[in-house]
Amino acid sequence: MTDAIAAVQARIAQIRSYTAPVTTVAPASAATTSASATSSSAFASALAELTGATAAGTATTGVPAGALSTTVTGQDLVESAKKYLGTPYVWGGESLAEGGLDCSGLVLRSLADLGITSGVPRVARDQATIGEEVPSLDQALPGDLVVLSGGKHIGIYVGDGKMIDAPKPGQSVTIRDVYAEPTTIRRVLPQAVAPGTGATALASSAAGQQALALLSGTFSTSSLSSLAGLASGSGLASGTSASTLSTLSSLWGAVS
Repeated sequence: MTDAIAAVQARIAQIRSYTAPVTTVAPASAATTSASATSSSAFASALAELTGATAAGTATTGVPAGALSTTVTGQDLVESAKKYLGTPYVWGGESLAEGGLDCSGLVLRSLADLGITSGVPRVARDQATIGEEVPSLDQALPGDLVVLSGGKHIGIYVGDGKMIDAPKPGQSVTIRDVYAEPTTIRRVLPQAVAPGTGATALASSAAGQQALALLSGTFSTSSLSSLAGLASGSGLASGTSASTLSTLSSLWGAVS
């Protein structure tokens, strides 16, 4: 199992090496160099989708539409928000310098601490429109934004029917039950892959062995079609599509 995962890591490192310039090329070949780098990048991205690993090496799964980041996870957001447990509620507050935080300020501050500042509205009513809608609380995952009271309040889901939020004046940031039916739930970040998934899960199935062979460079282009069955969920990261397999097929020759 360890050898299989090492092969994955080695293959990804090899792919990245193709984009590093090793000689000085004439201006006439610049377009070719750019195309090669683009192909290598696209190939690496397709492989990342197969294993659920991001370019930074962090294993994630289920990147939602309109995600604020593909590398920061919902679990990261929960941990970021937990740093503010006990912080007083202050209307309009979005930093400790203001003496406290309000509900949307907690969301804003927790994301900013993770380096996410672009595309994050200031108030709860607008934060209720970002990311991808989650149908029900039963399907909520850590880091989802739980919007209540028609958009007047917002919290960050932590799991088990609970959220972390800044409740109201006179109270402090706390973890408590989601006390009412949410107006909407928004998924803005992917989930971290649990131990035993990703490349390890690939190695546990026959179809996964084919994917690992592809990653380690011992799989032929003509055999890529046999990976089509993986798109239905047999050992692949959540959300893997037929288009990803097509991308791998078309780009394999560019980096092998």
